[in-house]
Amino acid sequence: MSDPEPDVPETIATYLRLRGLEPTARRKRRARRQVDEDAQPFMPGRDPRGIDEVLGALTRDSGWNPHLAREDLVRRWDEVAGAETARHTHPVDLTDGTLTVKCDSTAWAKQLQLIRAHVLTEILRRFPDAGVDNLRFLGPDVPSWKWGTRAVQGRGPRDTYG
Repeated sequence: MSDPEPDVPETIATYLRLRGLEPTARRKRRARRQVDEDAQPFMPGRDPRGIDEVLGALTRDSGWNPHLAREDLVRRWDEVAGAETARHTHPVDLTDGTLTVKCDSTAWAKQLQLIRAHVLTEILRRFPDAGVDNLRFLGPDVPSWKWGTRAVQGRGPRDTYG
């Protein structure tokens, strides 16, 4: 029998000699662990984050930002258009980038047509994710004379006054 390797303890070498086995040198092999960069302490991004940052990341990753911006635009219409204007108007529809605003009177609709650029600029500044490209102002609903028992085919209301 050969002498045991120096790495093997004496007690184990004696046991192996008595059993008739030759002791082998033990080498400790450690499997290299994969280092997860996110799980290491003191790494960037490991600090606790605030609830606003977490919710902001959630809405951005989920694609909710445009929908939330549209809702904020409707809720804060008085800040965008002004308090006096907001008392006489309210947004009713947003389709294909066109925001439709219902007005109390045709005079309000005409005045808002004149300041359309200012209102649109304010919307784009405050709510860029809303997707508003154009504004449309409507006056109040007026009765239509095109339906009913006394409707006549032809030019419409202009014929009734003449």
